[in-house]
Amino acid sequence: MTTPVKLAIVYYSATGTITEIAKELHDVGIKSGAEVRLLKAAELAPQAAIDSNAAWAANHTATAHIPVATPEDVEWADAVIFGTPTRFGNVSSQLKQFIDTLGGLWAQGKLADKVYSGFVSTATPHAGQESTLLALYNSVHHFGGITVTPGFTDPAKFVDGNPYGTSHVDAQGNNPVDDTTRTAARIQAERVVKIAAQLKAA
Repeated sequence: MTTPVKLAIVYYSATGTITEIAKELHDVGIKSGAEVRLLKAAELAPQAAIDSNAAWAANHTATAHIPVATPEDVEWADAVIFGTPTRFGNVSSQLKQFIDTLGGLWAQGKLADKVYSGFVSTATPHAGQESTLLALYNSVHHFGGITVTPGFTDPAKFVDGNPYGTSHVDAQGNNPVDDTTRTAARIQAERVVKIAAQLKAA
């Protein structure tokens, strides 16, 4: 009997959009038979900045119970899905700072041969969604990891149109995470777990 895939979902979210997508991926991962850890990157912004934005402050409070990711979580995992809002077409500093703490594991070869994938949100359409995911995957190449994207492997992917990973336009909080995004997250999580399970069994 094979052991379940160990899936770590490591994300950064300021105002909550990425948090919602992360929870969807978490739930689908469990339904797909994986053992899942939902983890957030440590907040680097000062409390004054957080308190200046009501949505940011609310999400900060609402996710206080979610553990902060550690390198051990990545070492534990067979698959990792990283999530980030776009920052000038790039990965948020909070998530990048976490990735940069993985150098010790990288030096030992412990990041290699795992499955990795990513998801993203922006305030406006396009706005660097694909460039952010491609920038994220640069790190995976250095890890020697296996990038597993959703591609156009399901007809529903032609609705959201992003083969690189789940993405959402939140319009500064005016567009809640909808069925299109949740479907994209389902396809991505199921595919990541499936491929990771195949590699684990090989």
